[in-house]
Amino acid sequence: QVHLVESGGGLVQAGGSLRLSCAASGRTFTYNDIGWFRQAPGKEREFVAAITWSGDNTRYANSVKGRFTISRDNAKRTVYLQMNSLKPEDTADYYCNDVVGRTPALPSWGQGTQVTVSS
Repeated sequence: QVHLVESGGGLVQAGGSLRLSCAASGRTFTYNDIGWFRQAPGKEREFVAAITWSGDNTRYANSVKGRFTISRDNAKRTVYLQMNSLKPEDTADYYCNDVVGRTPALPSWGQGTQVTVSS
């Protein structure tokens, strides 16, 4: 049974930073590519970033490239999303999931973590 728990969201001013965490339990974590996705109010969920199981390859949506950094610590079974230079348009609920390319691989989603960026 897969269980991914997101945390680290909050309210921050534009230009600020947050670090999100995605903690995995209940199954083998080390050999899964993991991605972050976000859903803003009234919008579709969209891909943000992903990292391979080894951590040696990352990919980003154009809208966050250069500002967000994804990383992982397999010993801690956790994937991180460091978000810098935040903009009001980054406001959304953020979720993690297994990925294939930029597509979520698991049918279900966790509760997510809310990020609000004020202008």
